[in-house]
Formats: sequence, C-alpha cells, structure tokens
Amino acid sequence: MNSKQRIRLRVVGVFILCGASALAVSLYMTQIVKGRIYLAKADNQYVKPTVSLFDRGIIFMRSKENTDVSAATVSEGYMVYMNPTAVVVPEQAYQVLSQYIKLDHTDFIKRATKAGDHYEELEHHVTVDVAQSVNSLSLAGINAVRETWRSYPAGSMSAQTIGIIGQTNTVQSASSSVLVEGRYGLERSYENVLSRNSLSSSANMFAQIFSGIGQTLVGSGEKNKGNIVTTIEPTVDSFVEKTLEQTVATWHPDEIGGIVMDPQTGEVVAAVSLPSFDPNYTTKVKDIKLLSNPLVENVYEMGSIMKPLTMSVGFDTSAVNIDSTYDDTGTMTLNGKKISNYDGKARGVIPMQQILSQSLNVGAATVALKSGATAMYTYFKSFGLGQKSGVDLPNEAAGLIGNLKSGKDIDVATASYGQGLAISPIQMIRALSVLPSGGYLVQPHFVKEIEYDDGTTKTIDPVKVGPVLKKKTVEDVTTMLVTVVDTALKQGAIKREHYTVAAKTGTAQIADHINGGYYSDRYLHSFFGYFPAYNPKFIIFLYQVWPKGAEYASATLTDPFDEIAGFLINYYNIPPDR
Repeated sequence: MNSKQRIRLRVVGVFILCGASALAVSLYMTQIVKGRIYLAKADNQYVKPTVSLFDRGIIFMRSKENTDVSAATVSEGYMVYMNPTAVVVPEQAYQVLSQYIKLDHTDFIKRATKAGDHYEELEHHVTVDVAQSVNSLSLAGINAVRETWRSYPAGSMSAQTIGIIGQTNTVQSASSSVLVEGRYGLERSYENVLSRNSLSSSANMFAQIFSGIGQTLVGSGEKNKGNIVTTIEPTVDSFVEKTLEQTVATWHPDEIGGIVMDPQTGEVVAAVSLPSFDPNYTTKVKDIKLLSNPLVENVYEMGSIMKPLTMSVGFDTSAVNIDSTYDDTGTMTLNGKKISNYDGKARGVIPMQQILSQSLNVGAATVALKSGATAMYTYFKSFGLGQKSGVDLPNEAAGLIGNLKSGKDIDVATASYGQGLAISPIQMIRALSVLPSGGYLVQPHFVKEIEYDDGTTKTIDPVKVGPVLKKKTVEDVTTMLVTVVDTALKQGAIKREHYTVAAKTGTAQIADHINGGYYSDRYLHSFFGYFPAYNPKFIIFLYQVWPKGAEYASATLTDPFDEIAGFLINYYNIPPDR
C-alpha cells in the first residue's frame, strides 16, 4: 500500500468517524434530551395533528436555601378523544365513559351523533390510570393518547411576572401547525431561551431524527435553549401576597401591588399585583387586563414618596442642607395656581426634617424652587424617572415627567411632592433605591440565571450606574427618613428597638381622565422603606389605588410594610444595627 492509498484511507476514516459522531449526537439528543417529546409523538402516530405535543424550558423560583421550585413547567398526561363516525351506540358509550371522565350528557350525545365528524376532544390532562381504563374498555371510536401541556405549579403567585403562553395557528405550504409562544411576562421576554421546536404528530419519527443531524452539532441554535431561574423567592413572595390580600380585605382598593428588591443588585425577590389570576385556568379570566403587569406597564402619580428625592436634589446641589430652616406659610401661589400643605396650615420657621416628618408640600416646593427647574429635571432623569428601567419584562412604560421641562414654577413645585408626574412602580422603586444603594442607580431584574441545555450557565450580573448622588446626601436623607419612622410615623409606633428603618408614605390625588382635573375623594396611597437603614438589605415599595375609608397612606400601608419588614428580618436572620 503506497502513501497515497494510506492518505485516502485516512480521509475516508475521518469522514466515517465524523458521520458516526454526528449520528451518535443526534441519537443522544433524540433519545435522552428529547426522549419524552418523541415518545409522546410516537404514541400519537396516527392521531389528528391537533393533539398538543410540545416541549418548553422550565421557569424556576429559587429559595434562600438555593432550592429550585418550578413556577412553569411541562406536564404530561393523556387526552380522551372520540371519532363520532365510529361510535356505534352513543348512549352506551356515554354511560360507560362517564364513570371515568366528567361528561355533559346532552353535549356528548350531540357531538357523538354529528354527521361526518371524525374527531372530538372529550377530556384533557387525564391521568395514566384513567387513560388505561378508557383504552381497556375497547369502545369503538373512543381512545386516549399522550399529550403535554404548560402547567404553573405556583398558581397565582407572581402570575403577571411569570406570564403565560399562547397558541398561534400558522400555515406553511399545504400544511398547518400550532405554534406555542410566550405571550406575557417572562414567558414572553425569554421566549428565545424557553421555546422548543414543535413536533407534528403526523411527522415520521425517523425523518425527524435524521433531518436533525446537521442541527444538533455544536454551534447550532439549540445551544441557546434552556431554563431560567428567577430572582423571585417563593416564601417571601407568598408572604407579601397574603399580606396584601389582608390589606384588600380591609381597605377594598381597586388595585394593590408590592415589590421587594435588593437595592444593591436590583434582584426582585417579590412582585405582587392584585387582583391576579391562575395561569392554569386562563379561560376563567374575564378581564384581559389581568394578564398584564401593572408593576411594569402602568404609570401613576405617586405622591409624597417623591419628597425624599426632592430633598436629595436640594442637598446635592447645596441649595439647602440638613440644618437649614424655612418659613412654612401653609400655602403658595405660583403661576396663578395655589398649592398648600395637606391641612392648609402654616408652621412658621421650621427645620428641613419637618418637611418629611409632617409631609409638607410647601416645604418640598421650597426646596425644589431653590434647587431650580433645570436641576430638578436633570436629577430626576438621573434617577431613571421618565425612562424605561430596562427590566426584563415586556411592555415596560417609560413614565411621564414632561411637566418638569416646562420651566414653570407651579410644575416644579407639584413635581416635588409627586403630582403631575406619572411613574410605574418598578421605575419608582428603582429611583428610590438610589438612597439605600449608596447613591447608585441599579437595574431591576427578575432572572438571575439561564441554565442552557448544553450544560453551561449564564449568571445575570447586576447593572449599576453612578453614583448619581453624593455619599453625604444619601446619609443625610437616610437619617431624616429614620427619624420619620422613629418619631413621626404613627407617632413612632413601628420604631424597632434594634433596627434602623428608613421610610416615607405618599398620598396622591387620582386624575379624572373623563372630566379633567382630579377626583376630590379618590387617592393613590404609596409607601417605601429600606432597612437596616445604613446597610440596607431590602427596599420595599407598596401602593394601592383608591382604598376606601381612609384618606392617607399612613393609615392603610404602615402596618403592611411593618409586617413585611419584620418577616424579612426574621426570615433572612438580618443582624441588628443598633
């Protein structure tokens, strides 16, 4: 054998080895990675192609003990179907079949006797025992086949955040198929990671295997498929949800929501919006608005929780300082319009602390006007207000702070205490987090890891910008907010002996979009706080729209905040700081 023949044999050997390797990889992907879905397809080889056969990545919630809990997964079971043209005695079929699945007699007989009909789905998601029992009956025209479907073990927990999938009928050439895709929440924003190639029940299994050889090699799109691990901590989220449900029972708001976030990383550990829904039963949802996420997609005038940010602008620009005083006249007239404190009363010459302790509108306006319209707009923009936060959820609203650009004193004044600006809850907690984060702007996010099918893991790194505030500004405003909790909020009733807590309430009039102006008897209540104040682990933001029976947020949201804060301190065993 000469050298040329040896070279030819080696080349042929390499090709054979490569082909064998490709086939082995393809078979591994088919039998191991996608074995479940191919088994389901094989079982349904001769079934109508409308049978739901799909696979999809899992969405996990991770507990503080690093245990992953499924929030969205793929469940397996069986579907019972009927070929009416093959059913001999419909009444007999009903009597026997109704022992195993729930059937409406009139509906069953109507469908079983439908002329020319070859396919009717009777029951989905039945167990293997029921499926075996149905098939063992050997009823003509009745059968049970394997199916898969999206299920949400967490139920309504963070439903708007997790999201749902939907089906879209697509037509390709002469055949049609059903495309399953994310429609809301993380299901939509991480569609490229979670989606899987759908399999038609009428496709030939071996054709699927061998047509995929070239697609399963390293470097293909399959590499980017996987599961996602959210930042949501299930026990915390459940506690926040129960707390807000109790608040709803007491104050009956049109809407309520809460966010718990790590202000250092932007990881959202709880996100609750009520009313909510169970994504396992979307057919029961009467109002499609429930599927959207108001924490990200809606904007509101937030009220006096804006005052600590206004105070931050005043301190950072040296327009005022923590030891400054001002003459509180109770009312101000700017550009022909009158603003006033919540009670219209003047306080005389008082220190800056009272602006936050008594939540004085005239005081906040005074600080804003001394800082100047340009500074207020520039700083509020640097806090992320009026722009999207970049949160990893769809349809984020940018917020509205255009009034600050008018240059009018009245617009600067009203913005200083949270009226005339419309902000989303996620944008609001991001802006407020510049205080517990030490002056930095963090990006809120709901996913901490992506676990790819190829075995690699991508960790979502925190995004921080800044600092946007001086260290002393943060320290001084924090000290003022601690004083609010210790001495002013419910007369110091929620002061914690061994923990410093910084917090502020907000009450805003709700705009009347029909008649213009504001309702005289409808308010939005808001509340934010962080702790331990000088080394914060968490920031909490709460709001509710038009609670009934109380005008001010201090009456409706102080206790829910205190309960959540106490739970977090105990659950995470946060050490005391005083």
